[in-house]
Amino acid sequence: MEMIYVDHAATSPLHPEVLDAMLPYFQTYFGNPSSIHQIGRQARQAIDQARRKIAHALNVSEQTLIFTSGGTEADNMAILGYALENEAKGKHIITSKVEHHAVLHACEELEKRGFEVTYLPVDETGRVKLNDVQVALRDDTILVTLMFGNNEVGTVQPIQEIGVLLKEHQAVFHTDAVQACGMVELNLAELEVDMLSISAHKINGPKGVGLLYVKESLKLRPVLFGGEQERKRRAGTENVAAVVGFAKAMELSVHSIKERQKKYQQFARKLIDRWAEEEITFYVNGHQHERLPHVLNISFPGVNVESLLMNLDLVGIAASSGSACTAGSIEPSHVLVAMFDQDNERIQSAIRFSFGLGNTQEQIERVADETAKIVKRLGQLEEFIN
Repeated sequence: MEMIYVDHAATSPLHPEVLDAMLPYFQTYFGNPSSIHQIGRQARQAIDQARRKIAHALNVSEQTLIFTSGGTEADNMAILGYALENEAKGKHIITSKVEHHAVLHACEELEKRGFEVTYLPVDETGRVKLNDVQVALRDDTILVTLMFGNNEVGTVQPIQEIGVLLKEHQAVFHTDAVQACGMVELNLAELEVDMLSISAHKINGPKGVGLLYVKESLKLRPVLFGGEQERKRRAGTENVAAVVGFAKAMELSVHSIKERQKKYQQFARKLIDRWAEEEITFYVNGHQHERLPHVLNISFPGVNVESLLMNLDLVGIAASSGSACTAGSIEPSHVLVAMFDQDNERIQSAIRFSFGLGNTQEQIERVADETAKIVKRLGQLEEFIN
């Protein structure tokens, strides 16, 4: 039985060209980039070249990029690093209720250290209102951190508009773009953000590597201590092979972005149209237009989401109920709770399909058909029990 993977928002398979680019740096060019001998210099050269490639893709200078162990560390570095370094300017931070836990938990940690955090609400599409940001701003606000595109429902926030709003305020603007990178164009020379987080494993790169873009004028307090790597901003021997793979994945994703956007939008439309034909009751969660093309979050009222996921897995389809970082949790999605009332049935019956490398039209048709069969069967079973 062919396994169909439609959980690319959780992680994505390594692109073959990325693997090819990485392999020499495990054995042939294995040196420590901080070593001054020839073997070390080869590794340093690889990191410098990778940084140049990623900087070119994002349209920024190389000096603004800090390699990290992934999106979580990048988020923590931005939030904790900036807040702790600049608390003399104020101790108020603004975020939203639908952020990734890497952001929410970092903000909670700052609250324990005496900071005040405003958690903005979202509407039923998962979007923050520009006016709410403006109202929440205070003289002592030093940081606003809002994700670019949501990992559970795909809603894209009005990042550019918020950035323009903050230009006349002392608060710096950080965005978690982990899900958006590779799915929407990120031109940081034009995007009004001060810091931005990215993770390689969401764009068919390796796990364990990411980056934080930091505008050159900003100063962060380090969150790791040790060596003087990354211009003394992030201690630790660099993961050379992973950084090389990251750069290759970024290059591939930028070159294919238009093609993939169109393909994933077609996949989402195929699923929706097929379920409508089958006369299944369902709701699409998230914004209908301002959304990431590869994420489709659907609620099937009256269907237990755990039973649905288990039955999909039995027929070889890997989907998700939401954030990979809370997989297995019986707690309802904090994103959907923020979008709807706590008791709304859409919260208990939501499933996320996310598309990526290797998915075909034929696979998506099978996902649509199998999901329809299972939803009908589970719905009938629920009626029988009741």
